[in-house]
Amino acid sequence: MSDDVWPQPVLDLLTAGGDRPVFEDGPVVTSAAEMAGLIRRIAAGLRSLGAGPGVGVTLDLPVTAAAFAATVAAFAVGARVSGWRADLSPAQRAGALVVDSARLASLAEHPDDGLPLVAAGRPDDPARIIWTSGSTGTPKGVVQSYAAMSAAWVPYPDRWPPAIADLATRLQRYLVFGSLASQVMLEYGVLALAAGGTLVVAPRPVFPDALVEHRATASVITVGKLHQLIRDQQAHPVDLSHLRALMVSGSPLAPGRLAEALDVLGPVLFHGYGQTETSMIAMATPGEMVANAATLATVGRPAVEVSVRDGEIYVRAPAQASSYWQDPDESAEVFVDGWVRTRDLGELDADGYLRLLGRTRDVIIVNAQLVHAGAVERALASDAAIAEAYVVGGPDETTGEAVHAFVVPAAGRTPDPDLLRKLVAVQMGDLAVPRTVTVVDRVPLAASGKPDKSQLRQLR
Repeated sequence: MSDDVWPQPVLDLLTAGGDRPVFEDGPVVTSAAEMAGLIRRIAAGLRSLGAGPGVGVTLDLPVTAAAFAATVAAFAVGARVSGWRADLSPAQRAGALVVDSARLASLAEHPDDGLPLVAAGRPDDPARIIWTSGSTGTPKGVVQSYAAMSAAWVPYPDRWPPAIADLATRLQRYLVFGSLASQVMLEYGVLALAAGGTLVVAPRPVFPDALVEHRATASVITVGKLHQLIRDQQAHPVDLSHLRALMVSGSPLAPGRLAEALDVLGPVLFHGYGQTETSMIAMATPGEMVANAATLATVGRPAVEVSVRDGEIYVRAPAQASSYWQDPDESAEVFVDGWVRTRDLGELDADGYLRLLGRTRDVIIVNAQLVHAGAVERALASDAAIAEAYVVGGPDETTGEAVHAFVVPAAGRTPDPDLLRKLVAVQMGDLAVPRTVTVVDRVPLAASGKPDKSQLRQLR
């Protein structure tokens, strides 16, 4: 296979890294050489179980050094890699080999088979499936091929866009938590390694405590957690002088809030825009935002090709996904002639900065996960006391955005907001539960005769 096939750059980096620390989990520090050896043994174990090109491997693992090794090893043998989700159907799991903590312990002790640690992925094969939130009722699998992952800029310093080159210098101690199946967590982790940094595990990612305890120089943070961190620093400031980068994930940050964050935390905020289907699209650096206040209202200059068509943002990126797993209709809707429809509205200003203006799809981003308004509306309308139900999103300092519902009662009925929230929780999970439920006699209509959700947002 070519030296450029994913994850060969990571394998080479670790193999040549010697005693350099690459992973820190409490008192246990794993060197590059130790990580390379662990990957070799796990890859040998995976091959002994039949894993290889075209075979699915599902990882059900916490964030540990062995889990990172298992992730890289699964890619190295050329498997189709995904993270575990309990709500996947048997068809979606497609008979994948599941690697949980117990199986990983066995794989980590597998004898080294002596085979060269060479990436075995086939360019056109799916390298990974990233499962997005199942707020519509069915999780959606974003498919990225080995060719796409091999074309990514992440492990190649000479390919880094300017904003990423700036960010990379700040990743000496990158905080990892949650799941390595997360696209953001893994890609910034590989970027940190390529920049000479160390991945540092945060078992409890509570800010600012985790940042201080682990002397982190960088982390990913959601809009809600960022708001809380700002409040904490204003009320009970702690020493965050070691912090050099916070990558804001999920909902875009309002200009006023972004300015406040820069004022309270210093020039450490990287405000970007991306999607699972495209990875990073654009990013504004702290230096740009401090130097030019107008940049606060944007998500930075695009790092990939961007085309705005009738107000909608289309993207073409080397590492973009190619389809949705087992969903040809949705794939045809989004992946169009080599471009990805973001279904977001935006514009490019005279200086080439990208400004987001809204969405063509009716979604609300709660804790960096999509909640589809239509699915919540259908859940609410299933209650006999409801004649009509409509849902909008609004800014929220805890979750980035929150769900707000408006319901018209059925004749002679009185809706119970608490029962409606419980109904949504049962059908869709806690993320989709409305923060407020407002009973209205009628819903305002737009000139088209359709419900005017812009007016509903003003009634929150």
